[in-house]
Amino acid sequence: MFNLSTLLEDGARSVPEKECLVFGDTRLNYAITDMIASQVANLLVSRGVRPGDRVALASPNLPYFPFVYFGALKAGAVVVPLNVLLTPREIAYHLEDSGAKALFAFTGTPDLPLGQRSFDAFEQVESCELFVDMPATAGATESTIEGAETIWAALDGMPGTFETVQSNGDDTAVIIYTSGTTGRPKGAELSHTNLMMNAVVAAGLVNPHPDGRDVSLVVLPLFHIFGQTVMLNAALYRHGTMVLLPRFDGDQALSLMQKEGVTGFAGVPTMYWGLLNAARAAEPGRYDLEGIAANMVDAVSGGSALPARLAEDFTELFGVGIKEGYGLSETSPVASFNNPATGAKPGSIGRPVWGVEMRLIDPDWNEVVKEKEGDEDPVGEIAIRGHLIMKGYHDRPEINAEVIRDGWFRTGDIARRDDDGFYFIIDRSKDMIIRGGYNVYPREVEEVLMTHDAVGLVAVVGVPHDTHGEEIKAFVIPKEGAEVTAEELDAFARERLAAYKYPREFEFRTELPMTSTGKILKRELREG
Repeated sequence: MFNLSTLLEDGARSVPEKECLVFGDTRLNYAITDMIASQVANLLVSRGVRPGDRVALASPNLPYFPFVYFGALKAGAVVVPLNVLLTPREIAYHLEDSGAKALFAFTGTPDLPLGQRSFDAFEQVESCELFVDMPATAGATESTIEGAETIWAALDGMPGTFETVQSNGDDTAVIIYTSGTTGRPKGAELSHTNLMMNAVVAAGLVNPHPDGRDVSLVVLPLFHIFGQTVMLNAALYRHGTMVLLPRFDGDQALSLMQKEGVTGFAGVPTMYWGLLNAARAAEPGRYDLEGIAANMVDAVSGGSALPARLAEDFTELFGVGIKEGYGLSETSPVASFNNPATGAKPGSIGRPVWGVEMRLIDPDWNEVVKEKEGDEDPVGEIAIRGHLIMKGYHDRPEINAEVIRDGWFRTGDIARRDDDGFYFIIDRSKDMIIRGGYNVYPREVEEVLMTHDAVGLVAVVGVPHDTHGEEIKAFVIPKEGAEVTAEELDAFARERLAAYKYPREFEFRTELPMTSTGKILKRELREG
């Protein structure tokens, strides 16, 4: 019998007075954080939530997230984290699809009225019985949403202790919805064991600070599995301190790194790009970059491929190498890691983490291997097996049969494997461009363009073409203060790429469409 809430409860027992959460001027130790989570558990039980019921949670990186996340787990419920950018229609879909019985939502802001959107969705779904508003002002008992109850009013009088429900390790703990780039979003069911094992593995990959401090800047959205496992659950397992930042901003991130003495950071590549830009654009003396670099001992990238040039530039400025990991919502998420402690290679996602197997397969599930010495490295779709694989997509038996076989999960990511067992992502299979019958992987083209001194960020996609089927187009954000023309980039690419690979079209932008987790939305670029 086992419950993922042990992560928080162990900290409350072992280091009750240690700071757990930092948000602005609010500083909460482990004992208080666990006490409020226990109050949430008591509230849920008092309102009829039973083990196995779904509790939806719509919140950015605020103390509310761990309060409700672990409160629901304590009660034996299943947490359904929701992307904070969803519309009422989309929220209603997630509530109906997951069968959520309760919904906790942050009130939001005038620009992002998350609470009202959530309440509108709640009223559309009869099976969802409880709505709780989490206001911007801590302790507020009056909701600004007509007909809603605030969490502080609901928690009034609730005991601060709770006898945690002892779940089975393979019981579902969290349902994480995928982004839905290939149809309507699907909920990946992750068990208590999936998430605990991944937290333990992820925690063991962190570089310790010489003086024992462990302070993480948590800007990866906690409603996303990367942030949830690497920045929340793994930090709790280490009894670390989490500095919460609801939305990434390069200047705010650097300010918090300096103020709080942050020792660890994890982000998607666009966040590292944002940190670099903020540091370069800042007036001299605004940030103590040497001090920030002296504290920082751990930097991890995931979510999408990390351009080699970006990694080099970050290391040059901040003095710490970025370790690249790989995984998906369906894998809890950490599946492989480019770990300097056991050997690392630039541009690689490393080798499988403890307890995990990886292989390359063809469309018919056959393993792709090097036939004989001297052949090129094998290339295929990554398949993964181990303690991290989801139980399956919620209520999607047909799709589960397509993507899971004999414990192996096929990822949709194309990679090559070298003789030392290191994997190198080539691209998402769905992002591959077929130009005149030739396969072109956008990441390879992006890596080349990123080496140009004037290029800050680039995304390459395939666009329709009358004779070639698809043509290659690059969307480019120049570096701050730099100037570059399409003709210059065309000549640069022609020298470095085969004739069928270099872009024929360039478009310059000041920004690129991104998801709330910082991934570039190539679908929107393709659709114009």
